[in-house]
Amino acid sequence: MDNLAILEKKLKIKFQNRQLFKEALTHRSYLNEAKEKKIQSNERLEFLGDSVLSFTISEWLFKQFPDYTEGKLTDLRSNLVKTESLAKITKKFDLGKFLFLSRGEKEEGGEKNPLLLANAFEALLGAIFFDQGIKVVKRFIQDNFKSLLKSLTLKGEFKDFKSLLQEKTQAENKLTPFYRVIKETGPDHAKIFTVGVYLRKKLLATGKGKSKQTAEENAAEIALNKLK
Repeated sequence: MDNLAILEKKLKIKFQNRQLFKEALTHRSYLNEAKEKKIQSNERLEFLGDSVLSFTISEWLFKQFPDYTEGKLTDLRSNLVKTESLAKITKKFDLGKFLFLSRGEKEEGGEKNPLLLANAFEALLGAIFFDQGIKVVKRFIQDNFKSLLKSLTLKGEFKDFKSLLQEKTQAENKLTPFYRVIKETGPDHAKIFTVGVYLRKKLLATGKGKSKQTAEENAAEIALNKLK
């Protein structure tokens, strides 16, 4: 049994288009070492999967929690689809072991990189949608997020991390944190932002993400953990 077949068994999905499945697992670093000329990276599928995930989670929460306000739904969705949540879900399938990475990326721990795993997971969702249709991908998402959703709603603590950090610093220091982009890497269609969160002039933490907002959220979460 080849690696793709093993992963299909873990996912409980049988792909019709095997090339599409492989593309979802292909990091752009691998392209320079690949013998196949026509293979693409998973960035386009990631773009599609990100939208499919956001729509599916939004619709699911809207139906599941008719009494929740827009703000509460937004906070809950943010906690479900953040990088750390997606990376955690990929551990069920050992997704990192199946990714096509360059030797250098592997040596740098790419198989365990949360951002890389989250991106690959979104690409996988895009591939499932394209190969199997919206019903299958919706069921796949709900099956894999229901445990996390239950955990979050039982705790009742799903404010976004920026809000939580601001509440903490204002209560303890009477100061409001601010955010600054430290670095931007990657092509225009797939930029990675590194953002720092500061209190006065002190750097509390840095975070990375595909958007400034996501990077700020990640930085705020890391800062909160440090301050605890």
